Amino acid sequence: MKREEQLAQTRQAILDAARELFLSKGFQETSTRDIAKAVGITQPALYHHFDDKEVIFLQVIQTVGASIKERIDAINAQQTTLSPEDRLMQITQVLTDAHPRDIFTVIHSSFAYLKPAHQGRLGMLFQTDYLTPITTFFESEDVTLRKPLTATEAASFYMTSLSPLFSRFHQIGGSDLSEEARIRLLLDMILHGVVD
Repeated sequence: MKREEQLAQTRQAILDAARELFLSKGFQETSTRDIAKAVGITQPALYHHFDDKEVIFLQVIQTVGASIKERIDAINAQQTTLSPEDRLMQITQVLTDAHPRDIFTVIHSSFAYLKPAHQGRLGMLFQTDYLTPITTFFESEDVTLRKPLTATEAASFYMTSLSPLFSRFHQIGGSDLSEEARIRLLLDMILHGVVD
């Protein structure tokens, strides 16, 4: 195998391991030592490919976010064939399938540890790949928001309301519910409130 191919494989292995660790443990709880160990390389070898942990984190979020955006855009394109509730159900499943932890919390909690330029980049990625496609859902002709709520406010509320789906200690609806039933219960509360 050529050296360029080996370097490309190692770089991808670093990103794959980092993705697993960052999305499950978060930015602060993941070290470059953890990533290097997961790949089976030394920290100096890792730094041959990436300048620092922040650069790796941003690359992971960019890659994951691009996939999320593509999948949500495809769901939004099904407006004529799926009800709003079914589309939002699918959007939520995209997020829970891709993220072992609440992505809003993972991203938000990392800001305190990032350089200002990286904070800006991360904020832009979150806006572009998560909030914008979800805002597009809430802007759909068949979705009627309460006045004076905007689609942007609804998207932000939705994103910050998903954390109960990721809790292992206290699962919404109890531990007997399937993942699908748990998502439907939470979406019902998000869309219709908790009082009649």
